[in-house]
Amino acid sequence: DFIDDLNADSLDIVDLIITLESEYDISIPDEDAQRLKTVGDAVDFIVENAE
Repeated sequence: DFIDDLNADSLDIVDLIITLESEYDISIPDEDAQRLKTVGDAVDFIVENAE
């Protein structure tokens, strides 16, 4: 998962979510953000929600 793979803490994860939202012009609700545990999860979410 992000925390282990990237040696990230919870603030790093929040920063990552904000960066993904900005970079891909999407909104990631908190409940969805909590489910994004791996890079694959993030990619799947972006592909499904990008315009």
